[in-house]
Amino acid sequence: MAKLEYDKTGRLLFTKEMKEEYTILLPMMAPIHFNIIRNVFTHYGYKTVLLDTEGPEIAQVGLKYVHNDTCYPALLVIGQFIHALQSGKYDVNKVALMITQTGGGCRASNYIHLLRKALKKAGFEQIPVISLNLSGMEKNSGFTLTIPMIRRMAAGLIYGDELMLLRNQVQPYELNVGDSQKLVEKWISVLSKQFEKGKGFTASEIDSNMDEIARSFTEIKINKVPKVKVGVVGEIYVKYAALGNNNLERFLAEQGCEVNLPGIMGFMLFKVDNRIEDIKLYGGNKIKYTIANALMNYFTKLETSLIESVKKYGFVPPSAYVHTKSLVDGVIGFGSKMGEGWLLTAEMLELTEAGYGNIVCAQPFGCLPNHINGKGMIRKIKSIDDRANIVAIDYDPGAPRVNQENRIKLMLAVAKENLNKELSETQNTETKETKETVSQT
Repeated sequence: MAKLEYDKTGRLLFTKEMKEEYTILLPMMAPIHFNIIRNVFTHYGYKTVLLDTEGPEIAQVGLKYVHNDTCYPALLVIGQFIHALQSGKYDVNKVALMITQTGGGCRASNYIHLLRKALKKAGFEQIPVISLNLSGMEKNSGFTLTIPMIRRMAAGLIYGDELMLLRNQVQPYELNVGDSQKLVEKWISVLSKQFEKGKGFTASEIDSNMDEIARSFTEIKINKVPKVKVGVVGEIYVKYAALGNNNLERFLAEQGCEVNLPGIMGFMLFKVDNRIEDIKLYGGNKIKYTIANALMNYFTKLETSLIESVKKYGFVPPSAYVHTKSLVDGVIGFGSKMGEGWLLTAEMLELTEAGYGNIVCAQPFGCLPNHINGKGMIRKIKSIDDRANIVAIDYDPGAPRVNQENRIKLMLAVAKENLNKELSETQNTETKETKETVSQT
C-alpha cells in the first residue's frame, strides 16, 4: 500500500507510487467528451472510472456532507463521489478522486476544498484529490499534464463537440433508432485507438477525421420531417450533465424535439480569451500572455476545422467564437465573465440566430452569475430578436421534476404553435407561387 505523503500545507498528495496502485474516479458531465478524455488518461497509465450513477439519492448524499447553500453542481459532484465511495465497489484505501479547477472567480475553483472537507466528514480523509487545471494551482508527483497529453485532450474536446452536434442533428430523424448513438460509440473507439498510436491530434489528422466523421453521419437513413428545434444553455455542469438537469436531453427527445447544445470548445475559448483581456486591461506576465495567445490560436483552428467539416456535409455549424462574441457587443459588458459570463447571453442570441430560438436556460441553485447572464438577460434578448422563446428552469435538490417538465412543456406549446404557423405560411406561399406559374403558362 502506498505511503501517504502531505505537502507543507497539509494537503494529501497523489504520488508516483499511487499512480501504479490507485483507481481514479472521475465525475460525469458530457458523456461523449469525457469518455474520449478518460481513454486519454488510460493511455498514459492512469486507471480511471467515469462515474455514471444517477438518482435523487446522490443529491441527498451531497446535502449530508456539503452546506445546503452551496451551488447545486458542487453538491451533485461531491455527492456522486461520496455515494461511489460508500457503495462498496471500490477499495477506499486504493482510490483517488479527480476534479477540475478553472482558477476563475466562480466557486467551481473551490469545489476541491469543499470536497476534501466532505471526505473528512464522511471518514475518507485518506483519499487524495487530484486537481485538473492549466494554471499550476496544485501539483502532484503522480499526475502530470504534458504537452502531448494536452493536445490529445484538446482534440478529444473538439471531436466530442462534433460528435455531439452531429448526433443531435441526425438522431431525431433516424429511421433505425439507435444508429446515431452506435456511430458515436464507434468513433469514440476509433479516435481513442488513434491516440494510443500517437495519431489523430495533429492539425492535418484532425481535419481529415472531422471530414470523415461528418461524412459518416450522412450515411444514416433519415426522414427529415419538421420538428421543434430547442437550444439548451446554462451553467456548464447542469447544461450537459444528465444528473444535473434530470435527463433534459432525453425528455426533449421524448417530446419530439431536435436539441442543440453549444459545444465545450466555445467555453474553452471564452476562458482563454478572458485571461488575454485581463492582461490587456490590468497588465501581467508577458510569458503568460504569449502562452494564452498561442492557446487561443490553437483552439480557434480546432473550432474552424469543426465548422468547415459540418458545413461541407450539409449540417448546421456552430458560429465562430468571434461572431458569438460580437452578438453581445453593446448588449452586456465583456467584464461580466464569472462562470459562463457574457457567453451565456451570447449563446442564446447565437441559437436564436441559427433557428434554435426555443431555449431552455438551466439555472442551478446558488449560481449568481448564471442568473444574471441567463435569466436576467431574457427580456433584453427578446427585444433584440423576437423569435427568442426562452424558459429559465431552476435546478436544485428541492425542485420537483414534474414542475420543471411542465414549465418546459409550456415553452414547447408556444414553439409548436409557431412552427405550425410557419409551416402554414410556407405552404400558402408555395400554393400561391404554383397558381401564378400555372396562370402564366
